[in-house]
Amino acid sequence: MKILASEIRPGTVIEYKNDLWRCLKSQAVKPGKGGAFNQVELKSITKGTKLNERFRSGETIERASLDERNYQYLYEDGNSLVFMEEKTFEQVNIPNEIIGDDKLLLKENISAVLEFYDEKPISVSLPKQLEYEILETDAVVKGQTVSSSYKPATIQNNLKIMVPPLHRSR
Repeated sequence: MKILASEIRPGTVIEYKNDLWRCLKSQAVKPGKGGAFNQVELKSITKGTKLNERFRSGETIERASLDERNYQYLYEDGNSLVFMEEKTFEQVNIPNEIIGDDKLLLKENISAVLEFYDEKPISVSLPKQLEYEILETDAVVKGQTVSSSYKPATIQNNLKIMVPPLHRSR
């Protein structure tokens, strides 16, 4: 599907230079002299390389046709992760590289949206909010609650994150 270059936004996947590219950043520029253009930072989905490109506003670009499906995470199997489609119960193995650092947030039965291009998985999107049990955290330092401050905590999967201090009323 063709779209105008001015419609490219972060997250948009396009077909460009015989590859699939995901837009990371996009900025519309209207210089005092010359025509307007869209400055975009692209990342190759297949190779992982980055590219900065300028597209004239009236130029058309081929937007990739992606198929999004709801899956449920089951387990890790060597260098891949096993997901099950929620409607058909069909299982699919996703290489660890596709999910990247988000792999640390996975736990059994979590829902995710998988994007496919030509029946090949290209990305995994986790929910915006996830619930985890805090296993360990540092004590709140007196006076630290005056400004917005965070303290280190360890959650399930032994992942270390920063959390706000707990406020208790007396």
